[in-house]
Amino acid sequence: MKMMKDNALVLVMVVAVLILVKSPVIVASHEDDQTRHHLVGDDRGWDVSNDVTSWACGKVFRVGDHVWFSYSAAQERVAELGGKEEYETCDISNPIKMYTDGLNSVRLDGEGSRYFVSGMPESCKNGLKLHVNVLPPQQQQQQQLAESKIPMSTKAVLAGSPTSPPSSTPELPIQLSTLLLVGLTLHLCYLAF
Repeated sequence: MKMMKDNALVLVMVVAVLILVKSPVIVASHEDDQTRHHLVGDDRGWDVSNDVTSWACGKVFRVGDHVWFSYSAAQERVAELGGKEEYETCDISNPIKMYTDGLNSVRLDGEGSRYFVSGMPESCKNGLKLHVNVLPPQQQQQQQLAESKIPMSTKAVLAGSPTSPPSSTPELPIQLSTLLLVGLTLHLCYLAF
C-alpha cells in the first residue's frame, strides 16, 4: 500500500512538471497565432513582371508580421529605403538594408511606413517596389476599439479609480494551468492517502 502511495505521489509530481514545462510553449504558440507571413507577390514573387503594388492592395500588415521576398538572386535584389522620397525616385544609393540571398524574411517590428524597392534601378523604375504601412498588433487595436466604445461618463468614473496594469492574455493559460495543477495534485494526494 505504501508503494502505491509513493507511485501516486511520483505520478502527481511528473504531471505537475509536465504542465509547468508545457505551459510556456502553449502561450508562445498562442502568441504566434496572430503573426502573419506575407509572401510578396504570392507564387510569382518579387519580379518586375509582377505587380506587387496591386498584390499589397487590401492586405493588412501588423507589428510582428513577416514579409517574405522570393526572387532570383542572380537577377534581382531588394533594398529597404528610409523614406518616401527615396522610394518614389528609386534612389538606392543609401539603403537601410540590401537583401541579396533570393529568399529573405523581414520582420515588421514597429508601426509606420516601410519602403522596399528593387535593388536594380531599372526594375525599380519599372514599378518593382512596395510600400508597407505597418499597423499596431491586433490585440492592441481591439483594446483601443473597445476603449473608444466606453461612454464618457464611465471613462470619468474609471479615471478617478485606482488603475492597475491590464493583465495580458498570455498570462491566463499559465494561471489556469497552475490552478488545474494544484487541484489535480490535491485530488490525487487525497486519493492516494
